[in-house]
Amino acid sequence: MSTTAELLKNAAELFPDEVVTQAHVRHFELPAGAGRFALITLDNGLDHTKPTTFGPASLARLDAAIDQVEKEASAGEIVGVGVTGKPFIFAVGADLKGVELLKEHEHALAIGKGGHEVFKRLAALAVPTFAYYNGAAMGGGVEVGLHCEYRTVSRAIPAFSLPEVFLGLVPGWGGCTLLPNLIGAEKAVSVIVENSLNQNKQLKAQQVFDLGIADAIFEGADFLEQSLLWTAQVLKGDVEVERPVVDRGEAWDQAVAKGRFVADSKVHGAAPAAYRALDIIAAAKNGDLQQGYDAEDLALADLIMGGELRAGIYAFNLVQKRGKRPAGAPDRSLARPVTKVGVVGAGLMASQLALLFLRRLEVPVVLTDIDQARVDKGVKYVHDEIDKLLLKGRVDQDRANRLKALVSGVLDKAEGFADADFIIEAVFEEIGVKQQVFAEVEAVAPAHAILATNTSSLSVSEMASKLKNPERVVGFHFFNPVAILPLLEIVRGEQTDDASLATAFAVAKKLKKTAVLVKDAPAFVVNRILTRFMGEIQNVIDEGTPVDVAEKAVEPLGLPMSPLVLLELVGPAIGLHVSETLNAAFPDRFTVSPNLKAVVEAGKRGFYVYDSGKPELDPEVAALLKQGDTVLTEAQVRDRVLDAVAQEIGLMLDEGVVAEAQDIDLCLLTGAGWPFHLGGVTPYLDREGVAERVNGKRFLETGVASVPA
Repeated sequence: MSTTAELLKNAAELFPDEVVTQAHVRHFELPAGAGRFALITLDNGLDHTKPTTFGPASLARLDAAIDQVEKEASAGEIVGVGVTGKPFIFAVGADLKGVELLKEHEHALAIGKGGHEVFKRLAALAVPTFAYYNGAAMGGGVEVGLHCEYRTVSRAIPAFSLPEVFLGLVPGWGGCTLLPNLIGAEKAVSVIVENSLNQNKQLKAQQVFDLGIADAIFEGADFLEQSLLWTAQVLKGDVEVERPVVDRGEAWDQAVAKGRFVADSKVHGAAPAAYRALDIIAAAKNGDLQQGYDAEDLALADLIMGGELRAGIYAFNLVQKRGKRPAGAPDRSLARPVTKVGVVGAGLMASQLALLFLRRLEVPVVLTDIDQARVDKGVKYVHDEIDKLLLKGRVDQDRANRLKALVSGVLDKAEGFADADFIIEAVFEEIGVKQQVFAEVEAVAPAHAILATNTSSLSVSEMASKLKNPERVVGFHFFNPVAILPLLEIVRGEQTDDASLATAFAVAKKLKKTAVLVKDAPAFVVNRILTRFMGEIQNVIDEGTPVDVAEKAVEPLGLPMSPLVLLELVGPAIGLHVSETLNAAFPDRFTVSPNLKAVVEAGKRGFYVYDSGKPELDPEVAALLKQGDTVLTEAQVRDRVLDAVAQEIGLMLDEGVVAEAQDIDLCLLTGAGWPFHLGGVTPYLDREGVAERVNGKRFLETGVASVPA
């Protein structure tokens, strides 16, 4: 038994639930008499929507296939070897279900070495090797192709990436070493680090080709046939693949430095994966591949045994699994059809909602407001956004015309909503205003119509309390910008019935939103946690800590933006309103900052100005601030903020605001953009010991988003 086979056999015992990927070898004659060719097809036997992954047993199957073609190549029986995948999916990398169960560093190291040893054999074959990216390729799927001499890519691929840094790993089967040596450090840093930290941005086929990762690009319908024809031309010398010389001088160092700047701006040193990847890329400048592979093995093992990866996998599973099967959602069969949508309000938020319902449901959408000018402005916004989609090629002219024809605006609610099945309000955040709106809507809407509110903090039950049929009122809280942030907090009022709730979840699914069931509690989930978080920042500023110290204190969390920049995005007036709502509900924990109130009353849109190109405290805001004389260090601020958040989450779970801590994390990941490497928030609070310090217990069981005991 070979060393590789022994390694994989031992590792396979650690992956009991692996879905094994087979590696089938087929032979045929290439066109134009180019010779006999061997093609290895990766296929896990599941339907075409299920990803093909590499665990130890899968790598062993590929290793055995390479044994076969290696003998054939050495005997002169074949002229080349190709690797491709099942339709639509090439391969998406390591089996993360198994990786997250590993308990020993040596086992993690074996996984890295096993992948390298198998993939390296492709590069060592005595005949030219080809990778045919015929479907989604990520992580190890991309890397197995990088070990081949030539690569083609299908225009039909839905996604192509090295997402490891996004999850808390490095591309550890050759990606960090081979990619910069193929396309240069600058492009490699963009693919490995920048795209990953930019919410796991995927490459399109044309980008894969333009970057030089693939040598040829073909249409999806006859991709394999065209790739084999091209292969024959390459082997016969009719096509010569030319690649630009990689700059191994100062440009390489500059690319790595730029990558470190990007990592600092995104995670502020809080997550090690990006920096480990950049270290390997920096060292790959000398072209020593084995040195790079060894560094990848060590980085992979270290990161597998760290909390960042476990939290990243936990976060990924929350979004991909729990986010698609919401906890506590009623039976889908109770949902009513929605054939027309009404929107009360025609301001920016209402117009964004109208556009979303229009694009996803493709049913008539009617807006209403207090005067014709507002209504016309709302409809114009939707039309203009559709025109932008048309210019970008995201809709064709026929669909653009159809969507525009489906949206309208009226002043008379009776005219607009008499046949609507789902009516959502997005008016001023004041309970009396919303109660009046719902009373007007109930008087004219059909008896079966769902009445939804986009309130960010007010009581859904109180909003419905004066209606004849309060059971059809449901909270439907979107996050701004509506088109980008996936979260939708669906709030069940005290009298909301199952049919209304089921309809809300069905609509959310059609809107392609991540729906989380939330109890009717002040500010629900995201706004309650963020208000407590930002409230403590404001408190320490009010007490005397300098603004820059308070802001830098939470940088180690690697949040997408600083607290005061987030406040600027939300709007100080909205932030103040939510803090007032929560102060009224929980005065012992939520304060109303007098400095924030002064900023709002002065009409300021935030704490910063950007005249120098970076955020600096606005002198006018600085003049408004009245501070005490208690100055905290960054560490003290951070402890205080995290303690407050841990306390609030513990109370929310005790109150049953959501079913489990996992729902808290899902909300922060999809509604506030909290990093995957934190796992949302509760894994971080567990890992740092904050949860036990504040609440006397962890939020999650040991082994969930952490190394198993």
